[in-house]
Amino acid sequence: MERARREDEKGWVSLRFALWPQSDLASHAREITEILAGNDRTPAFIAKGDDGQMLGFAEASLRHDYVNGCETSPVAFLEGIYVCPEARGLGVARQLVAHVEVWARSTGCVEMASDALLGNTTSHAMHQALGFIETQRVVYF
Repeated sequence: MERARREDEKGWVSLRFALWPQSDLASHAREITEILAGNDRTPAFIAKGDDGQMLGFAEASLRHDYVNGCETSPVAFLEGIYVCPEARGLGVARQLVAHVEVWARSTGCVEMASDALLGNTTSHAMHQALGFIETQRVVYF
């Protein structure tokens, strides 16, 4: 597990595309550039296997606006997390979130939040397994 670096971009873009296929690869590459330039406000962590192959990533941010279900500000927000199917169930997501938690505490955050689409029950189960507690279900109009 390590903090994401410029040399991780190629594999990171592929993992982001697997999580968010509605965006094209060029958009993901631009967003990675922004994340890497964001210093400690938008960290990303990469999980690699013993062979150096990327297994997953987690991206976070500091949110100063209201975050549903939270009482403090700023809040560390898990913007995205993805683990390759072949590495699921091995604790990779737990390790990634643990790194986000360490970062969050270092920024003074006492709460961490995340979200998932209403129909994404796989994500709901993962969040619950990682210790997240559901606070609200929201439909925005």
